[in-house]
Amino acid sequence: MTLSDAPLRTDARTAFLADHPEWTLEGETITRTFVFSDFSEAIGFVMRCAIASELADHHPDIDIRWNKVAITLTTHSSGSLSEKDTTVAAQLDAIVG
Repeated sequence: MTLSDAPLRTDARTAFLADHPEWTLEGETITRTFVFSDFSEAIGFVMRCAIASELADHHPDIDIRWNKVAITLTTHSSGSLSEKDTTVAAQLDAIVG
């Protein structure tokens, strides 16, 4: 599946945030911090995140702090939020259930 890297329209941004309230929009990025019981679970999530991101050919910025993993997504090639970002974000939400 080829995802668009065109800037995401306002209505698509609003719909994504309504369906995924844990994510916050900051300018042209979306961010979410995932919290786990310990470091091992956090790293396990990062590994699953890496696989999903690689399959989508779109890679987030990841910050790991013991049991917390902050994910930030934006499409660098277009300098904006795109379908690539919201699709990967939804996949990461599905990983944690």
